[in-house]
Amino acid sequence: MDPAKKARRLIWILLAIIVGAGIIWYAVFTAAKPAPVEPQAAPDAQLVREDSHRVTSPATEKAQLVEFLDFECEACRAAEPLVAELKKEFGDQITFIHRYFPIPSHKNSGQAALAVEAAAQQGKYEQMYAKMFETQPQWGEKQDFQNALFRTFAEELGLDMEKYDAAMAAEETKERIRKDIADGKALGVSGTPTFFLNGEKLTLNTEAEFRQKLADAVK
Repeated sequence: MDPAKKARRLIWILLAIIVGAGIIWYAVFTAAKPAPVEPQAAPDAQLVREDSHRVTSPATEKAQLVEFLDFECEACRAAEPLVAELKKEFGDQITFIHRYFPIPSHKNSGQAALAVEAAAQQGKYEQMYAKMFETQPQWGEKQDFQNALFRTFAEELGLDMEKYDAAMAAEETKERIRKDIADGKALGVSGTPTFFLNGEKLTLNTEAEFRQKLADAVK
């Protein structure tokens, strides 16, 4: 089977079996000493905030597609090639927005989100985002913390490492991710990837259905 077709088939298999059980919480870790933090549901939950990462900037916006994602989630990685295609196809009409939603069963997902946000503070959000999914087979499912590896990614991107380290440790960076999780939790997100199109939580069964929903949104 063609690898691309195989990957797309995996997307829908993985999306179909995603089940969120129990209360979603998030553990934020520093490189030296892990410290779990449980965010509460946001009383003023917002699907999109001023600081949310907008990865397309249409001149005339006809719709918004918000994705809650986890960098250690295999389904998110499997879906990424399709989402990239959709961005190229609809990015001039739809604003694609990413929000963090690391799942607690993924030991390094919180750290990965911190690393991506630390890179974002130096204008390298999309580069670190891509790096995390490209390298997920290397660090995903590990039972030890991968901060040292993530730091090498930052070095490869040419980041100011003093600023990167400070951002990784900063409470403001951790709070930025907690806020995304709290919003997602309040909005009913229980697994990743979860998509909202113009405020409507999508239930997707096929790639064709996903593409058609976006096409209908821009008519």
